[in-house]
Amino acid sequence: MKLGIGIGWRPEIADALEGLPGIDWVEAVAENICEDHLPGPLARLRERGVTVVPHGVSLGLGGADRPDPDRLAGLAARATLLGAPLVTEHVAFVRAGGPLTASPGLEAGHLLPVPRTWDALDVLCENVRIAQDSLPVPLALENIAALIAWPDEEMTEGQFLAELVERTGVRLLIDVANLHTNHVNRGEDPAAALDELPVEAIAYVHVAGGIEKDGVWHDTHAHPVTRPVLDVLTELRSRVDPPGVLLERDDAFPPAGELAGELTAIRATLAAAAAAPAPDRTPAGATARPAPAPGARERVAMAQTTLLSALVAGTPAPEGFDHARLAVQSRALAAKRADVVAEVAPELPRILGDGFRKAFLAYARTRPLSGGYRRDALDFAEHLLIAGRPADEAARRRLTRWWQDRAAPRPPRRGARVARAARTVLAGARPGRGSR
Repeated sequence: MKLGIGIGWRPEIADALEGLPGIDWVEAVAENICEDHLPGPLARLRERGVTVVPHGVSLGLGGADRPDPDRLAGLAARATLLGAPLVTEHVAFVRAGGPLTASPGLEAGHLLPVPRTWDALDVLCENVRIAQDSLPVPLALENIAALIAWPDEEMTEGQFLAELVERTGVRLLIDVANLHTNHVNRGEDPAAALDELPVEAIAYVHVAGGIEKDGVWHDTHAHPVTRPVLDVLTELRSRVDPPGVLLERDDAFPPAGELAGELTAIRATLAAAAAAPAPDRTPAGATARPAPAPGARERVAMAQTTLLSALVAGTPAPEGFDHARLAVQSRALAAKRADVVAEVAPELPRILGDGFRKAFLAYARTRPLSGGYRRDALDFAEHLLIAGRPADEAARRRLTRWWQDRAAPRPPRRGARVARAARTVLAGARPGRGSR
């Protein structure tokens, strides 16, 4: 299916997108859409015949566990609601731990790279087939950006994705910004990756902006698209005419005129690449496949849990990883977590003022995300109250009332000491209604 030129739909720019010329289609984050109701601006785009593709971020198909049936059902429902021609997700893991490792479950709150090993490929392929059987439309998977690299990988990214396509028939969503990110952060050649990919399997392409800081490329989706990213798009277009190309922007949204200018630059890049003569290339050779070994899920589970625990729970870094890069990734995960908590519970920054971020990052160092961001906000507030904070009595009363208004019944798994401490703090609080 030919999609054309599109842009990522976000509520913050919904009004601007309705009037932006030359938009053939949009992509919406699946988890930000209700399963049975579309936001008004998105519904109006659908009524105009604009194609909307749901883009999932939480399945974690690269994780050791089999896909969660409820998450799959939710993605399928959104695809049906939107009348989408396909759905997309990522080659990534987002959680680890649990029964396979007999350890507490951990959430990354972010897309983390899958080790490019035969074990991880076997697990990913089985998970993809489960997802394909559960979805009403074709599935395409996106390559992700990574700050860190797994040691002792057995394939390049291009080889890994080519094997995935061959085994499952899944389509690809190629993010050229992520290829550039991995070039800067991991020394991987985007052209070599494209040479190894089955480009005929590409469903569409992502283009996004970022920024380089201290030798690390941060795929922010909050900065203009740079020339090096457009150069990777040129490389891709010299190999194949992609069915669709989409501009992603997730933060620091510019005026509509600047978005239109970036779309114009993408169109110009595609046109110039199409007019240039195609260079000669030698097709990549096949990768030798060893016989599958039993226990792949367990081995992948242990490796991913060890890495995620180091990133979010302060445990020792696994052998073979770059400790400096792990520290950068760990700080990035904590910062993103603080940003999301501030979004889902905006009262907390208002109550705590300038001290919110410092207090939350200190809390996050030893308390991994495990129950979603709203639960995280409640647990953070409870943590402060147990410690007798904030020091300002009026702020502490407001925080107490906020917590009381929203806290669920104490889950049985939480320690009695914490519950008693919370009750002690709350008993000393004055009654009254808090701000929401």
